[in-house]
Amino acid sequence: MTELLFRDDPYLKACDATVIAVHEGTVELDRTVFYPLGGGQASDTGRIGAWRVVDTRKAGDSVLHMLEPGATVESGMKLPIEIDWERRHRLMRLHTALHLLGAVVKAPVTGGRIGDDKAHLDFDIEMEKLVKDEIEVRLNELVLAGHETKPRWITDAELDARPELVKTMSVAPPRGEGRVRLLEIPGVDLQACGGTHVKNTAEIGRLAVARIRSEGKRNKRVTLTFA
Repeated sequence: MTELLFRDDPYLKACDATVIAVHEGTVELDRTVFYPLGGGQASDTGRIGAWRVVDTRKAGDSVLHMLEPGATVESGMKLPIEIDWERRHRLMRLHTALHLLGAVVKAPVTGGRIGDDKAHLDFDIEMEKLVKDEIEVRLNELVLAGHETKPRWITDAELDARPELVKTMSVAPPRGEGRVRLLEIPGVDLQACGGTHVKNTAEIGRLAVARIRSEGKRNKRVTLTFA
């Protein structure tokens, strides 16, 4: 099992870790600061020792760090690991921004994705109810208000008793440990989420609604970028 350090401290950029297994082009570590692809959020990149990490994926209780070709890592090595922080920070800012977007647009969320330059949510809503300028103004009001974000944990049983905490229909929160992580933005949003977020909405920076378009009968996509 890999210890997921980013769950308790998404601002941790680097640490030392021990290689516990080596596969074809991938490495497992005893601990990691790398966020693996999941929950709509893109994976981290960075370095393990002298080698580039080009992708990170979840595999059961472990995290697979995909290395550049030619890496010569061996099991038992203790190496420094480091994420590409600027990229991670953009992902954190945009992931938190999607929590704000979900609070602004009052409709079921059918899907979403967070990249390092843009992010989107899909809503089950009539197209005419999505007004670009109105959404943008309300989003930036929440950003500028400087709301703190508060991660906390509840048990699987508590989540089962409160299904309203799962707000994205296509993405289930990570389970398997007997507990589930919540992200609360007091007075704004509360939902199950295993991603990485900034401490305060002011850290997001000014946002722009890049586009709103139909992706099908039940999917209307709102895409955000940094203004």
